[in-house]
Amino acid sequence: MLTILKKRQQTWLAFAALLGTTSVLGASDAASVGMDAARLQMIHTRLEELVRNQTIPGAVALVARHGKVVYLDAVGDADRENHRPMRTDSIFQIMSMTKPFTGVGIMMLVEEGKVELRRPVSDYLPEFKGQLMETPSGLKPPEHPVTVWELMCHTSGLNGDPEGALADNPRTMRATLKEAVEFYGHQHLKFEPGTHWRYSNMGIATLGRIIEVTSGEEYTHFIRSRILDPLGMKDTFYFAPEDRRARIAMVYKHEDGKLVRSGDEILAGDPAKFRAGAKYPAPEFGLYSTAENLERFYEMLLRGGEYGGRRYLSRESIDTMRQVFTPDVKPSGWLGGTGYGLTFEIVNHPEGMLLLHPMGTFGHGGAFGTEGWMDPVHDLIRILLTQVSDGTGGPARAVVMQIGEAAVTK
Repeated sequence: MLTILKKRQQTWLAFAALLGTTSVLGASDAASVGMDAARLQMIHTRLEELVRNQTIPGAVALVARHGKVVYLDAVGDADRENHRPMRTDSIFQIMSMTKPFTGVGIMMLVEEGKVELRRPVSDYLPEFKGQLMETPSGLKPPEHPVTVWELMCHTSGLNGDPEGALADNPRTMRATLKEAVEFYGHQHLKFEPGTHWRYSNMGIATLGRIIEVTSGEEYTHFIRSRILDPLGMKDTFYFAPEDRRARIAMVYKHEDGKLVRSGDEILAGDPAKFRAGAKYPAPEFGLYSTAENLERFYEMLLRGGEYGGRRYLSRESIDTMRQVFTPDVKPSGWLGGTGYGLTFEIVNHPEGMLLLHPMGTFGHGGAFGTEGWMDPVHDLIRILLTQVSDGTGGPARAVVMQIGEAAVTK
């Protein structure tokens, strides 16, 4: 009888996996890569609890080790109002998880000799020449101009988001990348480059423009042709195609303890409008993606720049991106116990291990609760995708990061 029940359960899981609405989990597959399947299944239980108490509307979780996806799960709703359940192939606005894609693009151009990380930004974008810095006694030139690598680790002195005439652009996306970065080049620095850490969307956007100028290609075309298409990331894009919109998860916030739909007030505007009419690709937050697509990108990074027989970056470039370039700058990161490399946050102090991240774990989160982290010690990838715009994705992140790491058995 137990054998029959087990077979029925396996059949149901296989059928449900095809529907994309429940966990895909094989005990033998997990064991073959040193993972505890029963412990991984706890992720589903905990995420469902967070859905029931309206901490999150829904989520997709993925865990992979040694190149094998051993856990893929969907819980809750992608669209509560229209009763559309979350699926394992649901598409999310991954927001700042976009930044490492821009970073990889820059490193590709470094390897081609078209960009040098130590050179001033103004060598590539003349609008940054002569940029001044704000001080208590007034404006003055910085001791050295902003360099490319300082943009990548958020120590450039550029403000976080634009002020003044383009303050609305992160929401409306009405300006082109060229127009936005020309504006940024004439804004004052907030501190001496290299001396502090300030998370700067403007800085990463500037990297996107450097990609355009040095490659001769439009930014989104470069990222698609050099990274997304070769990796087979068919559900990853900057502007939503009509045929993908039914799979895009909506974004929520909390009012009086209940989840309500976010609107025009958030980054990229009303999620239900799918960025209609947008011109700005947002190298700092523009991508939509799925858990399975992201796993391919992260696998390439963990493999030292190679995936599926194709080399995207040299191992040396990946190792450079994973170095902490903010060792004497505090704070430098979001989690605590982390520093910043070249568009990655990296665990480099014990406090960063409190989510069960081993030293050297690197990754990035996004404004709507998405997270993706790579553990090179255990060759492990953990991804959590949800859509909450009010900073309440932390509990879901902790579930996937902690249980995913604790499931490693050898």
